[in-house]
Amino acid sequence: MPRSEVCELCASSEDVTLLELPVSDGSEEQSVYVCVTCKEQIENDELDETHFNCLNDAMWSEVPAVKVLSYILWNRLGRGDMTDMMYLEEEEKKLADAAINAEANRVVFRDANGVELKAGDSIVILKDLDVKGAGFTAKRGTTVTRIALPHDMDDHVEGRVNGTKIYLKTEFIKKA
Repeated sequence: MPRSEVCELCASSEDVTLLELPVSDGSEEQSVYVCVTCKEQIENDELDETHFNCLNDAMWSEVPAVKVLSYILWNRLGRGDMTDMMYLEEEEKKLADAAINAEANRVVFRDANGVELKAGDSIVILKDLDVKGAGFTAKRGTTVTRIALPHDMDDHVEGRVNGTKIYLKTEFIKKA
């Protein structure tokens, strides 16, 4: 059966798509075919360990990207016992370690309630805020859609209010 017909993690054939490894060069060799269930859990970082028992088989795949992703997922699940059993070639191990290190150093943006924010989310402003240099006040209750997360500031999000790009401190916003 060709690689693209089934999920290379759980063997499901529902809505199989290509998922790049977290530190990929974009080539198909560094991508894994996954079903919609696996993809959603991986992208939302909400892993159901029961579902990912499928990694018991996937970790022995002959496809390097599948082994690397299995290693990364076992690591996210805190299953050092499983990663200790795996054998990865030197290049595969470097790729997996780079992805794990990138995840560990990832900045997490949180709103005033501690809810994680992601690029593209909508937020609500919690108090009237004077917008410096723009001559207006961003009013409490204003919804800002499609926010961006600046790389150089971990306590601000970027959005548009009244057509003006502004930065909002995360302590004054909540996820909509």
